[in-house]
Amino acid sequence: MLDYLVVGLGLAGTVFCEALEEQGKTFHVVSDDSQQASLVAGGLYNPVILKRFTMAWKADEQMKIAIPFYKKLEKKLNAQLDHTLPVLRRFASVQEQNLWFEAADKPGLERFLSPRILENDNPKIDAPFGFGQVLCTGWIDTETLIRTYASYLYSKGTLTERHFDFSGLKVADDFVSYKELNARQVVFATGYGLRRNPFFKYLPLNGTKGELLKIKCLGLNEKSIIKSSVFIIPLGQDLYRVGATYKWKDKTHLPTEAAKAELLHKVRTFLKADFEVVDHVAGIRPTVADRRPLVGRHPMHQRVYALNGFGSRGVLIGPYAANQLLGFIEKGTPLDTEMDIARFAKKYYTD
Repeated sequence: MLDYLVVGLGLAGTVFCEALEEQGKTFHVVSDDSQQASLVAGGLYNPVILKRFTMAWKADEQMKIAIPFYKKLEKKLNAQLDHTLPVLRRFASVQEQNLWFEAADKPGLERFLSPRILENDNPKIDAPFGFGQVLCTGWIDTETLIRTYASYLYSKGTLTERHFDFSGLKVADDFVSYKELNARQVVFATGYGLRRNPFFKYLPLNGTKGELLKIKCLGLNEKSIIKSSVFIIPLGQDLYRVGATYKWKDKTHLPTEAAKAELLHKVRTFLKADFEVVDHVAGIRPTVADRRPLVGRHPMHQRVYALNGFGSRGVLIGPYAANQLLGFIEKGTPLDTEMDIARFAKKYYTD
């Protein structure tokens, strides 16, 4: 009898499995590669919403958990995951500069917003009004994280790479069984795939398609993450990630020429250098109407749980949400009410 059956090994499944390992719990993962959002994510961690110069939801609390979490995983997996880099918010006007100064004085934000305006010293970037620097930022290499963690689990015999067949799942009062596996709990961490889950299809998981480009720009020599109408993340060796788009109607994983044209148009408004596109990827972010994760116990089945809905800030939210769910299951610690799926219980009984 295992402690947990985990379905899905994107970012949510990975951080939950590591939380289980830290507490000495036994588990087995069943996953396929049908959901690509974590593999194609920008991986940016930044506690500030740079469109409005406000703190993201519980970002300070999440930062305190997430950064040590990834540092510890780096040592465990012998892989570089955390790339600590400043985020420079490009100003489009004097008015934006003034709004930055106002935000930098607000309680909570002063730790993360530098009060100085940085002048642009890169001739290949057009930024006549300079930049505001966000502190305590960087990006997590989610593709390396997920692939190396999958290899780690596979070597231990705790990962089955196949499509999850719901007809093979039996939920009893005191355990669940899936084919040859028996476990005390099952946790679904399947990203946008939750829409096809018969237990949780009542949840309002919308899904937002995001597309990213990888470009090669010789001589740009930019060491900071630049955020304007799109972001540019330095990857090394003259490579940069450019993104991202947000589309609500298209739910395919296929890159589109329209999104590519949109990203190219936006990046060329401030990147004054020749470059070539070397890759173009797409994925469906698991987003929710109220912009909060979907975490918690099924309304009827006491052994069935969801860990989902991280949206575009998954690398920060993930470790926080995983710890919350594990504490709830093992110790009865109440979940953060803003992300507890109990907030949608009425939908389950009325749909």
